[in-house]
Amino acid sequence: MRKITTMAGTLLLTLSAAAIASEGLYMGPSISHYRLDKDRSYSGSSDSTLAGINLGYRFAGPIALELGYGTDIGGADLDAIKLDALYYIDTASSWKPYLLLGFTDFDRDQTANLKRGEDSTQQLGAGFGVAKMLSDHWQGRLDGRFQQKISGGESGTIDLGFNLGVNYFFNPPVAAAPAEPAPAPVQEAAPETRTITVRLNVEFEFDKAVVRNIYGDELAAVANAMKAHDDIDLVLEGHTDSMGTDAYNQDLSARRAAAVKERIVQDYGVDPARISTVGYGESRPIADNSTDEGRARNRRVIGELNYTEVVAD
Repeated sequence: MRKITTMAGTLLLTLSAAAIASEGLYMGPSISHYRLDKDRSYSGSSDSTLAGINLGYRFAGPIALELGYGTDIGGADLDAIKLDALYYIDTASSWKPYLLLGFTDFDRDQTANLKRGEDSTQQLGAGFGVAKMLSDHWQGRLDGRFQQKISGGESGTIDLGFNLGVNYFFNPPVAAAPAEPAPAPVQEAAPETRTITVRLNVEFEFDKAVVRNIYGDELAAVANAMKAHDDIDLVLEGHTDSMGTDAYNQDLSARRAAAVKERIVQDYGVDPARISTVGYGESRPIADNSTDEGRARNRRVIGELNYTEVVAD
């Protein structure tokens, strides 16, 4: 056997021994048919059919590298050794298309019908094929390629080749792991809240608009709530009992509301713009004006604040 046969056989035997223990390696037989360019010979085109063996490595991604050797079984006495790079295209089908780029070295006996230098030539090729896993370890494959001669013999010749192969993967090809769905965003539970109501009820002596000191705690509670929550305002409503004229009582109720506002502003430093006042006179009693106790309850200034706060754990 010629030099190329010896080199290819030695290399394939060495790699096949390592393939048994190496993940990603595969090996298998193939049948290749080449239609050689007519410019290679004096008598026209030359077809050759080769029986061969391939040894490759399929990486976890889409790339595989493959070394192959074939010898002519049709009597044309052609040997070929090739090195191919394959790029698999992922599809939903069980048939996986692939692109290939390769280098091939042809070695032929110099016979009368060959032009000078055609006994040893080198080609660069590109092609397309499809492959399918027939089982966990066995793959069937078919491809075709065009090959441009780059050295040896006549320049510019183009050969056409087809290859049918079956490969055994010592370990099944590593499929790309499906992308894990992004974890659902964690919905933080809304904090527990509660509504706080602060009520103010300042009662007045008969025919007076003076705020008594006994209401200091209530005024402080209102002022502190307003300082802690600058988004809430206060409305003060002034009222009287039914003694006196309507006009007098209307004015008295307004002066009582103003007196409470002044105490909150002066004693606790609350912005006066956040406090409004209104007088209702004797029009909104809450108790019977025919009794002393009822009239005392009606002489009043009231206000109310509502705000929300987070409940501490």
